Amino acid sequence: MPTIMPVTDLRNYGEVLRKVAPGKPVFLTRNGRGRYAVVDIDDWDCIEAARMLVDELDRGRASATEDTRSLAEARAHLAEMVTNAQA
Repeated sequence: MPTIMPVTDLRNYGEVLRKVAPGKPVFLTRNGRGRYAVVDIDDWDCIEAARMLVDELDRGRASATEDTRSLAEARAHLAEMVTNAQA
């Protein structure tokens, strides 16, 4: 069960921070709607690491479609490289 509190409870921020634990963020509302999350620093590090991993995977997917060659083109390119290396 998530901990949900109004943002006005930050007047007593010590109490809010005591409720934050790894894997247990505190969600703060403003005007009855979710607005902020207070998370444990280790959880934040995991979130950032996951975001960076997704960014890298997106870049990898994008680069996989750039400058692609058919198998025949790759063989011809390798044969040309070997010929040039022997010359």
